[in-house]
Amino acid sequence: MTEPGSAPRPDTTDMLAVHGVFRDTLGAAPTLVGGIAPGDAERVALIANYYENILSFLEAHHDGEEHLVFPLLRERDAAAARLIDEMTEQHHEAVALLQQARAALAEWPGGDASAQKAAEERLDVLGSHLGEHLDEEEEKVLPLAAEYLSMEEWGALPGHGMANFHGDKIWLILGLIRERQTEEQRAAMTANMPLPAREMWTGFGQQAFKDYASVIEVDVVNHA
Repeated sequence: MTEPGSAPRPDTTDMLAVHGVFRDTLGAAPTLVGGIAPGDAERVALIANYYENILSFLEAHHDGEEHLVFPLLRERDAAAARLIDEMTEQHHEAVALLQQARAALAEWPGGDASAQKAAEERLDVLGSHLGEHLDEEEEKVLPLAAEYLSMEEWGALPGHGMANFHGDKIWLILGLIRERQTEEQRAAMTANMPLPAREMWTGFGQQAFKDYASVIEVDVVNHA
């Protein structure tokens, strides 16, 4: 077991904003998916794409934890092995639910009311599973990460997430996260972005997010 040193420790509470994105967006599925009027194909396509980006972000987020966080915690704190096994198994369960939600979203455009209901329900089930997982992760894993990971190791997560995000609106994800951050966290996020990402965000991404959020009516998922 590695004893924590005296070097500055990472502020792992920045993960709360990321978790808030998943809680809020998936929790809003009954409104955003279930509230669409029959025959509104344009709105269906818009919301289906919105949630495909959320699911892609969830995939990248879990991948980062499994490659950058969990192995280091297992190596440095032997007592955490069972917890990490549990978190990993919960990720596997989430993957299965994510795939079901993605399949339902793919069937929704052009589908009938039953396809709409299936998409809503699959997203809701995934959100319920994640809610319990995120609660446990915040209570048990984030304190360990703050104790046993360096600032550089923790700081590698955002870059990994951006590099492994396969959606088509990375600025949407950045905007959703930033709306749930403190001013200090937003400033640190901007300062630590790779230059191309920073130029994308300041050049067009921030305005693209604002415009898109007004169309999505993202206020129903944003409690910041």
